[in-house]
Amino acid sequence: MVHSAYDSFELINNSPNKIDAIESYGSNLLISHSDGSLRVYVPESSSTSVQSPPSDITHKGGLLQERYVLERTVNGFSRRQMLAMEVLLSRELLLSLSESIAFHRLPNLETLAVITKAKGANVYSWDDKRGVLAFGRQRRVCIFRHDGGRGFVEVKEFGVPDTVKSMSWCGENICLGIRREYMILNTTNGALSELFPSGRIAAPLVVSLPSGELLLGKDNIGVLVDQNGKLIQDGRVCWSEAPAVVVIQKPYAIGLLPRHVEIRSLRVPYPLIQTVVLRNVRRLVRSNNAVIVALDNSVFGFFPVPLGAQIVQLTASGNFEEALALCKLLPPEDSSLRSAKEQSIHIRYAHFLFENGNYEEAMEHFLASQVEITYVLALYPSIVVPKSSFIPEPQKFVDVGDAPHLSRASSGLSDDLDSTPSHVLESDEMDIESKKMSHNTLMALIKYLQKKRYSVIEKATAEGTEEVVSDAVGDNFISYGTSRSKKPTKGRIHAPVTSIARDMAAILDTALLQALLLTGQSSAATDFLKALNYCDVKICEEFLQKRSQYACLLELYRSNSMHREALKLLHQLVEESKSEQTVEKFKPDMIIEYLKPLCATDPMLVLEFSLPVLESCPPQTIDLFLSGNIPADLVNSYLKQHAPNMQATYLEQMLAMNENSVSGNLQNEMVQIYLSEVLDLYAELNSQQKWDEKTCSPTRKKLLSALESISGYNPEVLLKRLPPDALYEERAILLGKMNQHELALSIYVHKLHVPELALSYCDRVYDSGLEQHSAKSYGNIYLTLLQIYLNPTKTTKNFEKKITNLVSSQSPGIPKVGSGTPAKVKGGRFKKIAEIEGAEDTRFSPSGTDSGRSDGDTEDAAEEGGSTIMLDQVLDLLSKRWDRINGAQALKLLPRDTKLQNLLPFLGPLLRKSSEACRNFSVIKSLRESENLQVKDELYSQRKAVLKITSDSMCSLCNKKIGTSVFAVYPNGKTIVHFVCFRDSQNMKAVGRGSQSRKR
Repeated sequence: MVHSAYDSFELINNSPNKIDAIESYGSNLLISHSDGSLRVYVPESSSTSVQSPPSDITHKGGLLQERYVLERTVNGFSRRQMLAMEVLLSRELLLSLSESIAFHRLPNLETLAVITKAKGANVYSWDDKRGVLAFGRQRRVCIFRHDGGRGFVEVKEFGVPDTVKSMSWCGENICLGIRREYMILNTTNGALSELFPSGRIAAPLVVSLPSGELLLGKDNIGVLVDQNGKLIQDGRVCWSEAPAVVVIQKPYAIGLLPRHVEIRSLRVPYPLIQTVVLRNVRRLVRSNNAVIVALDNSVFGFFPVPLGAQIVQLTASGNFEEALALCKLLPPEDSSLRSAKEQSIHIRYAHFLFENGNYEEAMEHFLASQVEITYVLALYPSIVVPKSSFIPEPQKFVDVGDAPHLSRASSGLSDDLDSTPSHVLESDEMDIESKKMSHNTLMALIKYLQKKRYSVIEKATAEGTEEVVSDAVGDNFISYGTSRSKKPTKGRIHAPVTSIARDMAAILDTALLQALLLTGQSSAATDFLKALNYCDVKICEEFLQKRSQYACLLELYRSNSMHREALKLLHQLVEESKSEQTVEKFKPDMIIEYLKPLCATDPMLVLEFSLPVLESCPPQTIDLFLSGNIPADLVNSYLKQHAPNMQATYLEQMLAMNENSVSGNLQNEMVQIYLSEVLDLYAELNSQQKWDEKTCSPTRKKLLSALESISGYNPEVLLKRLPPDALYEERAILLGKMNQHELALSIYVHKLHVPELALSYCDRVYDSGLEQHSAKSYGNIYLTLLQIYLNPTKTTKNFEKKITNLVSSQSPGIPKVGSGTPAKVKGGRFKKIAEIEGAEDTRFSPSGTDSGRSDGDTEDAAEEGGSTIMLDQVLDLLSKRWDRINGAQALKLLPRDTKLQNLLPFLGPLLRKSSEACRNFSVIKSLRESENLQVKDELYSQRKAVLKITSDSMCSLCNKKIGTSVFAVYPNGKTIVHFVCFRDSQNMKAVGRGSQSRKR
């Protein structure tokens, strides 16, 4: 049906030169002529009024339906014929394609940038959203990006098979019309995808639609494709002839044909709306409110007929589709008559489309008519919805002409329809068609419900929020659904608090879930249940159990906090999956994933249902306990009872995460577990006479690491469990924890025979003393090691005795390093060297070792008669740790026959350090004496100050003359006061301080 969509009006006639290109900027026209000039035309009405300066082109408003007159001319705007112009309104730029591509700043038309690489370009496409320009030049396609300033940056350049005739952006790619075919150019890698030939008569034509789709010309047919080049169903615009240019002004497509201009609707089946006969049309350009048609020497404007008038024409002719399409373009108006008419058209057309199989379009019209959800669900008898006393039964739509065609028996709604005729069941083809129609109707229903859902759920949640507030102030309402809150819907605050919105939400969600499952969208149904929903539990549970949709049933239980029921079902499904070859496998990991969110809210439920999972997936279950922050003592007791072999693994990972979060009892228990495993290994190997102290199993490595790193265990208790003739390294660590450093070092030296470990042990003790700012006392640890090296036989002889006494007595007073009996130095040989170390002579107990060596005590000499001094280790220790050892004490311990040459690595740096310290202290002393003299000199100079008291001298406190009274002078030398005033002020300050102290 043809109706008048545009009114044609001649804007300019008798142009002096032939028109090459035309564009609009607001209400003005920019025309490029064949002589290279650019002429600016303005409406005749604005030219007669007070005009702005010629260079100020306004962009406000749109084209006016009146004559246009010349305002100004820009000569030499282009050197060659202008091929195209485009106003980039968002950037206030004018893009022109002539000899090259140029950009001019609007409104002054000053040149902003010229892309010299575009010389010879014949076509371009501008992406305004991203500010990207693509143009075709010979067999190349270049892409430039606007940098936001005054320039353009080249992005990429691609080669194409032939010259580009037409092009347009389609998302991130470019659709090209090359030779006689269309291609999609991937701007990422330059790959070309062929689409289809363009035809034999007309050149390729690529037009971008507002929806993002493309209209590709194939002779007299316009083919609609998506951004990937895929054909769109029913996407065929049939022109009477092949168009040269097509512009889109929603809801119409205007095509420039050889003998006239055609206007067609953009709605299927793209009917012809209007034909305007014009000859010699050179340009067809879309403006913001009109379509500009440029002839050789004149310009016409196609101005849209008011939508109200078009709607009246279409309604009178019975073309509801076009009428509704135009209604959507109308601005909102308070017209109850028009709203009622639109609703009537929507409902009537929706039923017509539904009965003719256009279900999705029918639902769109039901949605636009704003009918209740129950009205639409009445068309689906297979959908079971909850009953509501607040929502009345839907009224049937009555239309005299269409009522016989709205029979529900003929709509084929679902597989459960009982009203299907018997002859349909006898035909396989009819049965397949019926199922197809049923699926399509349900898919349309799903889309309808999803679009309605947001507003319904918002109202239902708002009601729940109002009831929570009412309960807080004393009003009691029955809780329904979920307690999550949203903001109340605007404009609905005055409505009374009822259950209508929540009942409607329950109906909608229950129907939507059934529709999703009836169409086979199990994953979509599961995602739907994971979010906020108002599904009726009883109806949905029965529906899901009947169809064995257990994944959805689990989510239904979860969303309604029915966790025990969900876990029981999940456990049952896991067991069935093990025994039967089911299609859908349920694994124990699913139980773990379900339990994770429950760790913080219900840890006992987590422990209860994690028992079967622990047997099959121990690591994952322990990770569940760790990530869920379940109390460690609770988990430990649970594992100790049900899975003792996993107890150590759990405690290990707890310590790895945060040692402070594990109590001392748990740390001690973990060490006990390790020790038990090591003792079992020792017993087994010792019985086979294969035990070696160097045997280091993974568990023993863990035990050694735990003894070193953690501090929450009881070393005395662990020491009792160690065998007397093995596990010496563990014993040494425990003795170190008990500050029995001498015994620990004896083990490293005489039992393990690893002096390096002994030195490392001393370093650790010394470093810990540095952290505690008591390194001086801890420095004696090296002297202890020195004693052990010097008296190997004595320390070995007494080792077992001390160990036995230590374990049996368990006395709390454990002696520390440096707490022995001081020895007397009889000889004076080392006196000067001892004085070098300074005044601090720490009294150190050499444990009888130094007396035997230094003083010639025959008792110790006889005791060590057959022993061998570990002199090499002694000298190595002194040379490596000379800066940490008290030199005087070390020299006292050395035997008399020690050669001085062997002590050079020790004494050399020690003496240098002592001499340097002495010099430094001497310099510091001299500096302090000099500073003291300077202060005294300053004091004397300050005391020489002279103050002259005259008859005009005033007291700064009482403001009276000083006269001959006794006075006082403040330190600044200028402020003078009576001595009496000064004394009184001091007394007042003292009284003030005393009162404040009493208040405190």
